[in-house]
Amino acid sequence: QGVPKPFTEVIKANIGDAHAMGQKPITFLRQVTALCLCPELLASPNFPEDAKARARRLLAACGGHSAGAYSASPGIELVRGDVARFIERRDGIAARAQDIFLSTGASDAIVSILKLLVAGEGQTRTGVLVPIPQYPLYSAAIAELSAVQLNYYLAEDKCWALDVAELRRAVIEGRRHCCPRVLCIINPGNPTGQVQSRQCIEDVIKFAYEEKLFLMADEVYQDNIYAEGSAFHSFKKVLFEMGPPYSEVVELASFHSISKGFMGECGFRGGYVEVVNMDPEVHQQLSKLVSVRLCPPVPGQILLDAVVDPPQPGEPSYELFMAEKNEVLSNLAHKARLTQEIFNRTPGICCNPVQGAMYSFPRIHLPPRACAAAQAQGQAPDMFFCIKLLEETGICVVPGSGFGQREGTFHFRWVL
Repeated sequence: QGVPKPFTEVIKANIGDAHAMGQKPITFLRQVTALCLCPELLASPNFPEDAKARARRLLAACGGHSAGAYSASPGIELVRGDVARFIERRDGIAARAQDIFLSTGASDAIVSILKLLVAGEGQTRTGVLVPIPQYPLYSAAIAELSAVQLNYYLAEDKCWALDVAELRRAVIEGRRHCCPRVLCIINPGNPTGQVQSRQCIEDVIKFAYEEKLFLMADEVYQDNIYAEGSAFHSFKKVLFEMGPPYSEVVELASFHSISKGFMGECGFRGGYVEVVNMDPEVHQQLSKLVSVRLCPPVPGQILLDAVVDPPQPGEPSYELFMAEKNEVLSNLAHKARLTQEIFNRTPGICCNPVQGAMYSFPRIHLPPRACAAAQAQGQAPDMFFCIKLLEETGICVVPGSGFGQREGTFHFRWVL
């Protein structure tokens, strides 16, 4: 509207869209994708031989040797096999291609699994346990499917740790009005940036076993670990290392994506879900459910394959690939430390250590007059703060009320 502002651009710290904020694409991933989309480039001397070999292999697996053809509904069989081998290398535990369903980013797979698990009416309606704060995809999908959202609160004073006693409280309360069937975990956390310890994951698996809950493990930030002493442990690996009865009974769906990590390829919409210990008849229904969508985008599947089958030592692209990957992750680790330090030096803001993922979730201490001014405008106090921040500085962040938070506390999500 022509009103002068004290800034020249809006800094979009509101969404995990890495490339939009200047992160450079990983060369090898784009080369393989470009070769598949434009096969005449296979004759060019400007592309390394390992990228060409990956592209030829992928094109041979596409209908009519074209990335423009539909794939099978669960995804290209070759790519599913490569994902299974990636999981085996990561966990040291066998994975089967038929248990892997490729998807339009992890979001699409999460909605499909929720759709599969929602049933009943009234008291028998499916209850879904979600962490608070949570990624709003979960609350939106639960509302859309007319399921019941059961909140369990992460402990902010313990660096957003998950407490099984809090899970138990949520289940007991939920049983009064629905049937709790699903437990959603986000690790590393979005928006909270915490990384769960192995012991915590074991405790969650035991709890799911005792309460007969289906586990949904959102693990899309598994490459993004920054804090000393923090490490990513996949739910599948821990489940199988725990052994029977847990490894034979606990049902698990785990999700991964090309949108985050060091890749940041949000726009290609590639991801997958692996299902573990799913009843064969239910597995068949999941296959039927995903077939309604025809297939995930083939370019996203191609890029996912390049992520799970990266250049190996001795191949022409290996050194550049590792250098680019390490640069992205070290930059994010630096920004994680910087974010935490600077917020904790700022009056009225305190911030937990950013152990992983791409976010911090600082707490803001708003004076009573600010809360009263927000109320007068019909806004949540943290929304009031975020709009002021945008108008006065050009920094765009998301209020904590968009993710859920304990009553009387205010936050915002900051993207590294």
